[in-house]
Amino acid sequence: MNSPYIAINTKKIQENTRYIVDLAKKNGVEIYGVGKASCADIKVAQAMLKGGVKGLADSRISNIKKLKENIEEDIPLMLLRIPMLSEVKKVVKFADISLNSEIKVIEQLNKAAKNLNKNHKIILMVDVGDRREGIMPDKVLDTVSQIINFDKIELIGLGTNLACFGGVIPTYKNLKILIDLKTEIYNKFKFNLNIISGGNSSSLPLLKDNGFPEGVNQLRVGETILLGNNVLNRERFFEAHQDTFFLSAEIVELKIKPAQPKGERAENAFGEKKVITKTGLRKRAILAVGRQDIDIAGLTPLLAGLEIEDGSSDHLIVDVTNSEKELKIGDSIKFNMNYGALLKAFTSKYVDKIYIT
Repeated sequence: MNSPYIAINTKKIQENTRYIVDLAKKNGVEIYGVGKASCADIKVAQAMLKGGVKGLADSRISNIKKLKENIEEDIPLMLLRIPMLSEVKKVVKFADISLNSEIKVIEQLNKAAKNLNKNHKIILMVDVGDRREGIMPDKVLDTVSQIINFDKIELIGLGTNLACFGGVIPTYKNLKILIDLKTEIYNKFKFNLNIISGGNSSSLPLLKDNGFPEGVNQLRVGETILLGNNVLNRERFFEAHQDTFFLSAEIVELKIKPAQPKGERAENAFGEKKVITKTGLRKRAILAVGRQDIDIAGLTPLLAGLEIEDGSSDHLIVDVTNSEKELKIGDSIKFNMNYGALLKAFTSKYVDKIYIT
C-alpha cells in the first residue's frame, strides 16, 4: 500500500450508525448519515446504510452525484449546503432534498425543476441562534407564503443548524421554535410539514437525555457516526467507537539534532514566527506527510512517548526521544485524527485509503 494512508474500519462505522439509529428510533427520530468528512466515500456510505440510516447527506453536489451513481439502494439524498445559483440544475437532477434559506435560490430551483419535469423537495432552514445559515424566525411565514406559489417545489419541513459557527448548544427552548413555527404555518396555510430537522451530531446529547420537544423527527449526523464523539466536548459518545480511523505515515529521516534552530530567524514557510522552548539534543523523526495533506493540530500519536513538533507542506516533525518503541527509517507511525484532520486527509489526493472490516 502507499503511504501515507487512512485506515477505515467500516464495521465500527456501521456499529456506530446502528447505535445512533436505534437511539433515535426510540424517540421517533430518523437519521440521515452525513459523509462529507469522508468525501462521500462509497464504502463509508454503505456502512451507514447497513447501520440503518434513512438517507445520505453531503454538502457538495459532486458528492451527491457520486452517491447517486454508485449506491444501488433507492434512498433519498440530501444536499446540506445552501445551493449555489450556478448549480440549481444539478441540485434538482441529483439531490432529492436540499436545505434552503434564500427565496431567490428556491425560485431558480423551481425553474430548473420545471425544465427537468420533476419536483424538488426542500427543508427551509431557520436560524434559532447559532448565526450560520437560516432565515430569522419572524420571517418564516412570509417566506413560506412565497414558497407555496412554486409548483415544482415541495416544502417538506423546517430545519436548523447548531453548534457550528456560534457554538450554540441545542436545547429544548431553541428547538421548540421550529415546532411553534410548524404550528403557525398550519394555522395560516392549512398544510402540515412532515419534517422537523433538529440539527446535526450536536443534538444527540439532548436526544439521549430525552430533551427533544415532541415533533422533532430528523437529525443529520456525521461526526458522531464517523468518530464516535460527543461533539460538544469531543469525549466519547456513550457506547460509540472512537477508533474508526487512523492515519499512517512513514519515517523518511531519523536523527538526533539540537532542539534549537541555529542562525538568524524570520517567519517560516507559513508566515509564522515559532517559539521553540526545548533545549539540548532530541531524537526527531521526519514523516512523509504535511500540511497539504492533514491538519497537524488534529493528530494524536497512537504510540506512547511521541510528541508532534510541527510540520511544513510536505513533512511532519515528531519528537521520538521518549518513544516506548525503538523506531527506524521506513517504519510507520499511526495517529488518531479529529474531525478537521480527517476531513483534510480524505480531501487530499496524496493520502491513500485502506479498509478494515
